[in-house]
Amino acid sequence: MKRYNISVNGVAYDVSVEEADGNQTAMPMSTPAPVSAPLQAAPAAPVAPVSGGTQIKAPMPGTILDIKAAAGSAVKKGQAIMILEAMKMENDIVAPTDGTLASINVEKGAAVTSDQILAVIS
Repeated sequence: MKRYNISVNGVAYDVSVEEADGNQTAMPMSTPAPVSAPLQAAPAAPVAPVSGGTQIKAPMPGTILDIKAAAGSAVKKGQAIMILEAMKMENDIVAPTDGTLASINVEKGAAVTSDQILAVIS
């Protein structure tokens, strides 16, 4: 019998797996009891300062649900710029600094990858 720790949708489970030979029939499955594990918040969007401004990158793959600010608008540090849906969770992508949105590089409904540049603040 082997023991594994498995995490499903942020819930940790301690499971035991027994190797079966070809002569055994399947046993009914029981619901595993969750093991308490600390939940981690989604990481903040990575920020990369560049000579033309500060790039705001996607922290994880997902879909852009909404864009809250337009290119050319002034933003304050911590202000939500857009909403990224990832793993059925809505994540605010916020301005890491005060400035002006030089560009929004994605559209509503767009699928994005990790570290894709979403916007630039100058």
